[in-house]
Amino acid sequence: MRRFPWETVLALLAGLALGLAYAWIFAPVKVADASPAALRADFKDRYRAVIAAAYVANNDLPRAEARLALLGDPDSYQALSGQAQRALSSGDALQSYQLAQLASALQGIGAVVPSSTPTEAVAPPVPPRDETPVPLPATSTPSDESAPFPEYTPTARPTRTPTPRPGSPFELASQEIVCDETLPEGLLQVFAMLTTGRRQIPGVEFILSWAGGEERFFTGFKPELGNGYADALLSAGVMYSLRAADGGVLLSDLTPPACAKTSGENYYGGLKIILQRQP
Repeated sequence: MRRFPWETVLALLAGLALGLAYAWIFAPVKVADASPAALRADFKDRYRAVIAAAYVANNDLPRAEARLALLGDPDSYQALSGQAQRALSSGDALQSYQLAQLASALQGIGAVVPSSTPTEAVAPPVPPRDETPVPLPATSTPSDESAPFPEYTPTARPTRTPTPRPGSPFELASQEIVCDETLPEGLLQVFAMLTTGRRQIPGVEFILSWAGGEERFFTGFKPELGNGYADALLSAGVMYSLRAADGGVLLSDLTPPACAKTSGENYYGGLKIILQRQP
């Protein structure tokens, strides 16, 4: 009867243990100069956030595109839009705004980007000097040493004022009442579009105001519903006003409409508004 080869099994286990100890402790693998495409998903999100923050600061789109290409995303716009939506849901409004601005720029749509051009007062024109020489008086007047010297008053330097990029204002294309039982009550649906090709615009900031408060929200955070889609909830009995942050038409007296279900029960419906502007 043959004996079980315990010596061979023990030798294999000892070799495996020594190999793992050498690979993990004595000579671990060191990754150097790796491509950003090899990063983990959460580190890629941090990388995109830094790229978006740099773009908002310097408005250098070609450099931002080159940096995004290093991540190897199949669609950089979709990656930025999805991350912006996740950042908004987690409460990071600043990061979501920066990501939306970069996504909007990738689509070739001019978004509101702060400019670092200082606003300076224009100096009044200086009248031309008379070229005719004026003769000096023959006698000089002695200076009064007791007279005080004029005081120097420093002039405040101009401050940097963020200047929005010029663009055509939004106009109302359509406004309709939505009575859909499957949607939340008081749902306000807003679409921002271009007049040419009905192309939707992401990264547009809207201001919804009412007596005693206001709310700001952006398009592009729900790409499954449209790149230019944004929504908010309206309370019954409250009158609202809506406008784009970069100018355009002001819509007032917005309130949830009264609707009836198929069972005859009353409920509050929503509104669907389409705003458009020239490219």
